[in-house]
Amino acid sequence: MFLKNVTTNLKKYSFLLRQLVSRDFKVKYKRSILGVVWSLLYPLLTMAVMAIVFSNVFKFSTPGVSYLAYLLSGLIMFNYYSEASNLSMSSVVANFPLINKIYIPKYIFPLSKCLFVGINFLLTLIPFYIVLFATGTGVNIYHIFLPYAFLCLFMFTLGMGFILSAVSVFLRDMFYIYGIVLTLWTYLTPVMYDINVISKSLQPFLKLNPMYHYINFVREITLYGRIPQPFTWATCIVSSVVVLIIGVVVFRKTQNKFIYYV
Repeated sequence: MFLKNVTTNLKKYSFLLRQLVSRDFKVKYKRSILGVVWSLLYPLLTMAVMAIVFSNVFKFSTPGVSYLAYLLSGLIMFNYYSEASNLSMSSVVANFPLINKIYIPKYIFPLSKCLFVGINFLLTLIPFYIVLFATGTGVNIYHIFLPYAFLCLFMFTLGMGFILSAVSVFLRDMFYIYGIVLTLWTYLTPVMYDINVISKSLQPFLKLNPMYHYINFVREITLYGRIPQPFTWATCIVSSVVVLIIGVVVFRKTQNKFIYYV
């Protein structure tokens, strides 16, 4: 019944969803000379700065694979989660004026943010593949499995977006708390470093992080040219589905109370 209602609402409000995504693009690139080109330049410039710092100052390396490709594969995945979850968290609060005037399924707002950032994410794959070819890594047949990791990441991010957007309505401190959590999360995820540099006793704790498995799935295919282990496939889909279900339940149980916290 719930899935049927969601499908019906998505069809009914598809125009609104497109308008919300389009609005975000216009706002983000308003008065920007380079516009969408920043979606291509930003990950490359970020990678360049971080590569200089971590490979030369901290002497990080990834034996057998290009550190640039290793770094960028982690950055584009984690940056998607970071930006989409942050925007989703404020999506309901930011649209209170619209919610007060007409009836709109409130889950449209976190969903629109995840889709908007998702389009930018697809654009960042262009510089990623440029780096793969430039570093001699190239591509292989296993790249056809990458959409699986991207879908799992999207579902996980959407689930977190539902949770964060609901909690932030009742607890505005969440905007500040989550910033600290996200910073800590960044360093606990092997984005800039190889997990093997961490003590073996600590590695199992880092592997409890779902983001590690999404990033590792991509790296196994793009950098090491092999199909991820069945455990990695299972962990990616189970973690994303579980978080999405929790997010949907939390959002549904709290959305009728949003109006009292304008």
